[in-house]
Amino acid sequence: MNLERGVLLISEPFLNDGHFDRSVILVCDHKESGSFGLVLNKPTEHVLEDVLSELAVFPATAGLPLYLGGPVEQNTLHYIHTLGPALEGSEYIGEGFYLGGSFEQLKELLRSEPIEPGQIRFFLGYSGWQAGQLDKEYEEKTWITGKNIPEDLLEIEPAALWRSLLLRLGGKYKELANYPIDPRLN
Repeated sequence: MNLERGVLLISEPFLNDGHFDRSVILVCDHKESGSFGLVLNKPTEHVLEDVLSELAVFPATAGLPLYLGGPVEQNTLHYIHTLGPALEGSEYIGEGFYLGGSFEQLKELLRSEPIEPGQIRFFLGYSGWQAGQLDKEYEEKTWITGKNIPEDLLEIEPAALWRSLLLRLGGKYKELANYPIDPRLN
């Protein structure tokens, strides 16, 4: 499988990296110059209105959790959504998912229409790789890849996402889904 925009990176269970243990990352861009992705299953203690108080007046954003997109530039806000071209400047990632777009238009949508949690997810920071770095990690089998982004991706409980995706891949991945976090405790 080629690494490209829209690929899901599922960390292999033996990865001993505090940032990416049992992570699922959506690759939002992969070029020769480097790669950019967002960790989908690491919610923070914060909600959207904690960082954007102007959105606190919108019922659609009440209690919307913020996720840790990765260890890079955690002072930046990113979002993926299924709102499509309703937001000018949105970048198609794949399987009906988009990255970013006009924040002013997003605020108008939030003000006027109910948006379901499965339609949008907000992230602080991102995961980034320098030129060739992600390809090397893939060759070293740091990541298991999934090409088909499931429709219910943003609806799966974050704590269950890693395991759920491995089970959906089936075969040898089904066994990895049950691998204990610390095998010494078995």
